[in-house]
Amino acid sequence: MGARYLNPQAVFKPPGYSHVVEVTGPGRTIFVAGQVGADRDRNIPPGARAQMVLAFENLKAALAEAGAAFKDVVKINSYLVDGADMSDFREVRDSYINTAAPPASTTVFVSRLAIDGLLFEIEAVAALPPK
Repeated sequence: MGARYLNPQAVFKPPGYSHVVEVTGPGRTIFVAGQVGADRDRNIPPGARAQMVLAFENLKAALAEAGAAFKDVVKINSYLVDGADMSDFREVRDSYINTAAPPASTTVFVSRLAIDGLLFEIEAVAALPPK
């Protein structure tokens, strides 16, 4: 199974993500539900950056449960509560993903998330070879 990371010439070059990721060949697709900056006891650290790091760590654990890693991620959707710092998000994201072949990405600012106090949520799709 292979993945191609593409940025069409007709579209602006994105910072830290790819516009298109093409996955070919037999394989497995892993869909990970939104992961937030809360630990297993639902403790939420103060501040968006701390929550982003914890959410990425939770995503890392979820991917590992399916035998995947950040190198396998082909798409992420991120949700930031209005006021969360986009530059913090980019720094945290780039410390986890493969910046040479970044996944396709959508980032949305929202007024709130499902649990009061949360400032960030991320979901992912990963593509892996067959078992």
